[in-house]
Formats: sequence, C-alpha cells, structure tokens
Amino acid sequence: MTAPTARPGRGRRRALLGLAAAVSAVALLAGCSTSSSGSAGGSGEVAKDTKANLTYAVWDQNQVKAIKANIKGFNEKYPDIKVNVDVTPYASYFTKLQTQGSSNTLPDLFWMNGPNFQLYAGNGKLAPITDEVKSGAIDPKNYSSALNKLYTLDGKQYGVPKDFDTIGVWMNKSLFEQAGVPMPSKDWTWDDFQKTGAELSAKLKSQGAYGAAAGMDGQTTYYDTIFQAGGSVVDGKKSEYDSKAAEAGLAYWTDLIKSGASPTMQQLTDTTADQWFTSGKVAMYQGGSWFRSALIGTDIEKDVVAYPLPKGKEQATVIHGVSNVVAEASKNKGAAQALQAYMASKPAQQQQGDMGAIIPAYNGTQDAFTKTMPDADLQVFLDAVKYAKPLPVSKNTAAWNTLETNLLPSAFDGSKPVDQVAKDLATKMDAALAKE
Repeated sequence: MTAPTARPGRGRRRALLGLAAAVSAVALLAGCSTSSSGSAGGSGEVAKDTKANLTYAVWDQNQVKAIKANIKGFNEKYPDIKVNVDVTPYASYFTKLQTQGSSNTLPDLFWMNGPNFQLYAGNGKLAPITDEVKSGAIDPKNYSSALNKLYTLDGKQYGVPKDFDTIGVWMNKSLFEQAGVPMPSKDWTWDDFQKTGAELSAKLKSQGAYGAAAGMDGQTTYYDTIFQAGGSVVDGKKSEYDSKAAEAGLAYWTDLIKSGASPTMQQLTDTTADQWFTSGKVAMYQGGSWFRSALIGTDIEKDVVAYPLPKGKEQATVIHGVSNVVAEASKNKGAAQALQAYMASKPAQQQQGDMGAIIPAYNGTQDAFTKTMPDADLQVFLDAVKYAKPLPVSKNTAAWNTLETNLLPSAFDGSKPVDQVAKDLATKMDAALAKE
C-alpha cells in the first residue's frame, strides 16, 4: 500500500476557525465598541406582517440547501421577512466580518465560533438572547450546557448553538485482525490505549503501519487528555499549562511517540494523522465526529468503528459548535432575533439534521447522523455530549494558539522535557492573556 498523501489536517482547522483574523480584529473592534448592556432585546417574536430584509452570513456552501429549507418554514409564519443567505468562503469569512464589525455593518444574523465569540461579544457587537429566553422562544436546556457556556460571557448568553462536534477514536478493525490483536473494550483506559497502540505497532511494523497517531491538534488530542487528567487549559486570565494535570495530558501523546506506538512528529508533520488512517497505515485515530465525511465511500469505510475516548482520571471530550448570533447594530434586530429563534427550534434543527447538513445541537434531533455509517456506532459521538467540556477559548484565542503551535513541537519531538515546555508555554500564555 502506498504511503498516505500529506494535506492540512481538518481537525486543526476546526479548532482554530477564523483565528488568523482575530489578532488584528481585537484592535479594530475595540476601537468602535458599542455596548449591548442597556439595549432593548427581542423576544424572538414579531408581528406576522413585519416587513424586513435580512442578511444571514455563513461560510459553508454545503449547508445552504438546508438553510433555505429552514427559511421556507420561517416564511410560512413571516412571509414579508426576506432573507438573503450570504456565503463567504471560510478563508476570508472572519476577515470580512472584522471589517464589518469595525464599521458597525455586520450582517443581521451570522455564524460565530468559539475562538472568536468573546472578541465580538466583549466589544458590544452581539445582541444577547436574554429576552428570547425569558419569552420562551429559546430554551437553553434544549442544548448542551457546554455549548451554552461557550457562547456565554459575563453571565449573558449571545449565541444559539446550531451544531456540534465531539471527539472519539476511529478504529480500523481490519488492521486489528491483520495484527492478531483483539479489539479492546469500549470501557477502556489510558493504559489500555497505550498498550494496544504499542502492540499493534510491533505486529504491523513490516507493513509500515502503526497502532495509533499522536498528532498535535488541541481540539482532537491534548485538550481532551488535559481534561481527562482533571486539568484545564485556560482559566480567565491565567494559563493552566503549568500544572501536573496539563503535563500528564501532554505526556500521554509524547509517551505514545516514544513507545513507537505512533509515527514520529516529523512523520506526522509530513503527513497528517487523518491521512495515515484513511490510507490504512494507522489502526487507531483520535479525531472528530466530522471525520466521517472523509470515510464515507472509501475502501476502508466497512472496516471502521467508532470508540469513545479512553478514560483517564475522568471521562471527557472537547465539544465545539457553531452558533447563530444577531448583530447588536442590526436595523432589523427584532426580525433577526425571530429568525435566530426559528433556526434554533426543534423543527428547523431536525430538518438540518435529516438533510445531512450538520449534527444539530438541539437535543434529540441527531438520529440521522448515526445512520450515515450504520455499522460504525456513531452514537459514541452523541453520547459524549454528557461529559463534554467546551473548547478552551478567551478574548484573543489566536495569540496563545500561536504559542502552542510554536512551543509544543519541541515536547512532541522529544527535544525538550514536557514539564519545561509546559512551564514556558504557561509563562508566555499568561503574558498574552494579560493583554486581552
């Protein structure tokens, strides 16, 4: 079998959505902040004969068909509220958004992600959903508490979760069979994962294959294990990397490489972990629920099954999802909040899920996701919501994500001790957080 082809890992893209724009956006948005604390909010309902033209900004063309189906349902109640879906390719979405934010010309309703949320909410650019919740138009209990927390700042929630991703371990049953290694129990531990990975690598060595892949993506790897070790990544204005739990979470992956259970850091730099897996060269790949799209229709789809993450001191996974937010400066805020509430409703979310656009955030609307790979037990990713923790973010997430990218490789390639790298990262991260 030929070696896997290198390409940028999608997991890293998901974790760092829009961060390139965030650093410069801090100064631009802060310079023209408008406070939302005293503004009149919308109840999520307006008169049925309300006339308005709304712009709904998104970045994924693949979801537009489902979005337009939602809008058709919305227009059954509000026929005179016209909605233009504005699709901007992801690569330039947040650059465009920061320009609009600096001139108070943001779209009426638009997609927001965790890493950028605090920047916009903290600078008064987003309308809170307080009145929509009070009126009953939106009930936060219908969504993961971790997702609600991700879009809450200073006690106010601004975003309504529209979808989510959790993390699991994708397993290639065929490689287990070839190695003569039994599939582990789904109630497994860190030790089980490490031992299984090492045994698989030893038995698959002649094929140039490995038991597992370490990778170096916070969302899909070391954030999860830091949480599982009982730690955290950031707490307000303080980095949590200088802690035993964070060191343990990082060492989980560096140990995997040291034991030979995983390709080296250089190999994983040349070729991403997901491509090692799709090429049949890695038996266990820790990745996001979104990875199913890279598997459907491939030669290895029939061999793949999903497992929950191994349990450390506690069970945990990172959760992230996009939310719908309303611009505080919208000239049609009431109509925009009515659309926001409709998009968050069970019928709209069920429709999005049934059309295969997303894993909808509304509890109980995710069955269609599990049916896309019926033999792979995708229910694992839905069950993980119960013990999920929000993706670590701050007002300028980009600043310390860059530090992680620059500093952590020296721990993963073994050139510096994990504790030394963690302490150095914590010191520099604290300095970055102090500037927010």
